[in-house]
Amino acid sequence: MSRLLARLPIAHDADIVSVRQCARCVAEWLGFDRQTQTRIATAVSEIARNAYYHGGGGEIDFAVDAPVKPALFRISVSDRGPGFASTALRPDGQPDLARARGVGLVSARRLVDDFEIDSSSAGTTVRMAQRIAPAVAARLTQQALDAIGARLPGARADPLTVLHEQNREIIDSLAHLHERQAETVRLNRELEETNRGVVALYSELEEKAEQLRSASDMKSRFVSNMSHEFRTPLNSILALSRLLIDGIDGPLNPEQLKQVDYIRKAAQGLLEMVNDLLDLAKVEAGKLDVRPTRFRVGDLFASLRGALKPLLVNPAVELSFDEPDDLPEMVADEQKVAQILRNLVSNAIKFTERGHVHVSVRHEPGRERIVFTVDDTGIGIHAAGLAAIFEEFTQIEGHLQRGGTGLGLPLSRRLAQLMGGDVTGRSEPRVGSTFELFLPVQFGSSGAATRAGRAGAPQLLVVDDEEAFRYVIRHIALDAGFDVVEANDGEAGLAMAREQRPDLVVLDLQMPHMDGFAMLDALVRSGGSVPPVIVCTSQALSLDQKRALAAAHAIVPKHDVSRDGLTALLQATIAPMEARR
Repeated sequence: MSRLLARLPIAHDADIVSVRQCARCVAEWLGFDRQTQTRIATAVSEIARNAYYHGGGGEIDFAVDAPVKPALFRISVSDRGPGFASTALRPDGQPDLARARGVGLVSARRLVDDFEIDSSSAGTTVRMAQRIAPAVAARLTQQALDAIGARLPGARADPLTVLHEQNREIIDSLAHLHERQAETVRLNRELEETNRGVVALYSELEEKAEQLRSASDMKSRFVSNMSHEFRTPLNSILALSRLLIDGIDGPLNPEQLKQVDYIRKAAQGLLEMVNDLLDLAKVEAGKLDVRPTRFRVGDLFASLRGALKPLLVNPAVELSFDEPDDLPEMVADEQKVAQILRNLVSNAIKFTERGHVHVSVRHEPGRERIVFTVDDTGIGIHAAGLAAIFEEFTQIEGHLQRGGTGLGLPLSRRLAQLMGGDVTGRSEPRVGSTFELFLPVQFGSSGAATRAGRAGAPQLLVVDDEEAFRYVIRHIALDAGFDVVEANDGEAGLAMAREQRPDLVVLDLQMPHMDGFAMLDALVRSGGSVPPVIVCTSQALSLDQKRALAAAHAIVPKHDVSRDGLTALLQATIAPMEARR
C-alpha cells in the first residue's frame, strides 16, 4: 500500500532548494544512513532542476510503500515540458539517457535503486525509489507515516541553511573517500605481500617438485641398474644348482638334494622379483615399449597351459581353460598379455585350497575389445584388501600367503594400461575371486567401428603426436561414452577444433609444427565459445608455463593417467554442459 507523504510545487528557483531539503529530511526520518540521505537528496535536486529549467516547472510527490515487501521510499517528479525529442529516444520508445540533455538524468539514475522515465509531448515524469531496510519498515505504521507527513512543511529551509548542509555533506563525502583510499592502500599493500608469498610458495613447490622428479628418476635408474646387476649372479646360482641336482659331478644324497632345491627355489623367487622390479621401473620411466604382433587367443592359451602346469601341485585344485571359438585375431604384445595372465592364474592357484581355477575369454564387438577372465574358488579378499592389492609391495596377510613381493598385480595393471586396457577384480571372502583383463582387439586401431552409431554422444578431440598415447586416451574415452576424433599436431588440432567444435579437448604440449601452448592461445584468441581443454603432458612445467595455460580446464601429468581417474575427470567436465542441453 502506497502512502503519499506530501506533494510540493516546483515553480521557483527556491523550490529546488526546498525539495532537496525535504528529500534529505524524509530519508533521515525513514532510517537511511548519512551517505544514502545525500544520494537521495542529490538525485531529487538534479531532477527538480531539470523539471524547472527544461520543463517549465512541475511538482514532486513523496510517498512510502509499506508494509509491503520490499518497502520503498518513492519520489515522483512531473513537469509540463515538451518531453524528449524523437532523436533522444531508443527504439523501444524510452529516453536514451546517454543522448538526453545535460547529465542530471544519468547521475540521478546511478544514485537510487530504481529509476523510470515517462515522456511525451504533454510532459515528463521521473519516478525514483529507494529500498527501506526491513527492520525500519516494520516500524512504519500508519501513525508513523502521518507524523512524517506532518513534519515535512517545517523541513523547507532557506538557501543558506541548505548550502551549509551541502557543505557538510561534501566534507563527510571527502572524509569517507579519504578513508576508502586509505583502506585501498592498505589492502593493496596486503595483496602485494600475499602475492609475494604466493610466488615464493610456487617457487618452493616447483623446487620440491623438481627434487621429487629427480629422486624418482634416480630411483628408476637405481632399480634398473641393480636389477641388471642381480640377474647375472642369480642366473649363475640357478645354473649351478641345476648342475648339482642333475649330478653332473656325482650324485648327491637326499638331504643335499633337498638343500640345493631350497637354494634353487629361493634364487628363482628372487629372479622373478628382480624381473618385476625392472619391468615396473621401465613402465614408470616410460621406457617399456609395446611390440604388437598378430596372434590367436587359442594359441596363447595352449602355451599358457604348458607354462602353468608345473604350478599346479595341489591335486584338489583343477586348472581349466576355455576353448576360444570364433574370436578375432588380436594385435597386441603377446609376451605382455601372457605375462599378465600368468600373474593372475598363479595368484589364483596360490590362494585356492580346493575347487577350480578357470580361465575364459569373450569378445565384446560393441567396444572392440577382448576380455580375459580368471575365476577361482579360493579364500577370497575383503573389500578393503581388494583395493590395496593393486598397490606396489602390498600383500594381504593370510595362512596361504607364502612369500612374494606384492608386485604382480600392480605390474599387471600397468602393463594392461600401457596396451590401452585395464585389470579389475571382484571377490568375496571364502567364496572366491574373479579378475578380468580388458584389452583392445587391435592395439593402436582407429576405433572407427567403435564410434559408429554414437550419434548424440559428446565429442572429444585428442591432440597428441604420440600415436600410442592417443590410443590410450581414445580407448578410455570410448568406454566412457564419448565420440573421439584425433589430430597429431597443433595445426591439425586447431583446424579440427574450429571445424567440428568438440565438447572437450585433450591436448599435449610438446608437438611439431604448432605446440600445445600456441594451439590453446589460438583457440582463446579466435573468439566464440572455447571447449574445456584438459592439458595432458609429460613436460615439467615452470610457473610461467602454468600461467600461460590459465585458460586450460585442468593439467594432468601423463604418468598419472589412469582409466578411473581420466573417466571421472571427463565425466565431471562434461556434466555441467550436458545439464544445460
